[in-house]
Amino acid sequence: MNFLYPAITIRNPMKFFPDFKNIFSTPNEPDLSAAFTKHRQTLPTLWLLGKTGAGKSSLIQAVTGNTTIETGNGFAPCTRTSLSYDFPEDKPLMRFLDTRGLGESDYDPGEDIRACQDRSNALIVVMKAEEPEQSHVLKALSLIKKNARIEHALVVHTAVCLIESEHERFQCVKYNQDQVEKAWGSKLDFVEVDFELNDGSSFGIMKLTEKLSYLMPIISELMEDRGHLDLEKKLFVQLKKDILWHAGIAGASDAVPVTGTVTVPAVQARMLYFIAEKYGLEWNRRSMAEFAAALGAGFGANFAVRLGIRQLAKLIPGYGQTVGSATAAVVSFSATYALGRVACKYIYHKSKGEEVSREELMKTYKKAFEGIKEAARNETGKG
Repeated sequence: MNFLYPAITIRNPMKFFPDFKNIFSTPNEPDLSAAFTKHRQTLPTLWLLGKTGAGKSSLIQAVTGNTTIETGNGFAPCTRTSLSYDFPEDKPLMRFLDTRGLGESDYDPGEDIRACQDRSNALIVVMKAEEPEQSHVLKALSLIKKNARIEHALVVHTAVCLIESEHERFQCVKYNQDQVEKAWGSKLDFVEVDFELNDGSSFGIMKLTEKLSYLMPIISELMEDRGHLDLEKKLFVQLKKDILWHAGIAGASDAVPVTGTVTVPAVQARMLYFIAEKYGLEWNRRSMAEFAAALGAGFGANFAVRLGIRQLAKLIPGYGQTVGSATAAVVSFSATYALGRVACKYIYHKSKGEEVSREELMKTYKKAFEGIKEAARNETGKG
């Protein structure tokens, strides 16, 4: 029997529906500190490269919605020449790395490269459109290109609306873009933005978030528009960051051989207790059994076996360190997120005294599982 899964292709997400016996058996979880550490070590990272005052803090504010964050305020030392900011701060899903040593003549990006090297990351070059003197940025960019394995880079030209003449603006952006592409050695995608106009509005933010979301899909999940959602979905979005964080922990722990059989169900149980508490529902054996019955006993029947097979696959030399671990991490992330999504739907309707069909729950689970896989690849460093 062929039990080795393709790295990412998952044709039937219902096969990875949780085994409720494992998830609900006890609220006493094992030590998850190693899983938390692993998760933080592999956070997808946006590496920001730019002069002081170029607009890096404003970019972070635009992505996170945290208008109080400033580079240097809320950041923690990461290397000798860089600071990092994890977002959300308490349950992080992504990291910003700000290079601080660009003005130093002896700046060596080696430490920063090593800090990002093994993560699914992108380099964001931030340049003020009206500032043509970018020698320190260009020098660092050349060194990074020579020594780092970075597949994705984006140039963000900021404060473009300070240049009133459209022709002059075009020339300024083109000059800086040409400088960057010469240092990088190839064409690069770019976006023009202005984070704060005189009337308090902004320019180009939607385009910026679209491009960043392409490089790092978790961003689109964090910035989901709530404007046209019904109440059930709005409540889910309020818990989405927490559910994604639990999914990230499950994915990180399942990337390590054997441990996933214990830690993944524990993380999922932790998440379900958290969700129930937020909805004001007592999560006990009776409510657990009702939830399992609503979903159908058959959904969870194969999960423990599949989880065990994924652990065995990770032990196969060569394969286990690449495809096996990648598959395990992505599947556990996706399955945990989908479980959180369907639990929110079920508990919401239960709190209203409403029934929700098994077919609707199945549809919700499958849609969530399939929809989160791109972010799962990125979050688990398997992009």
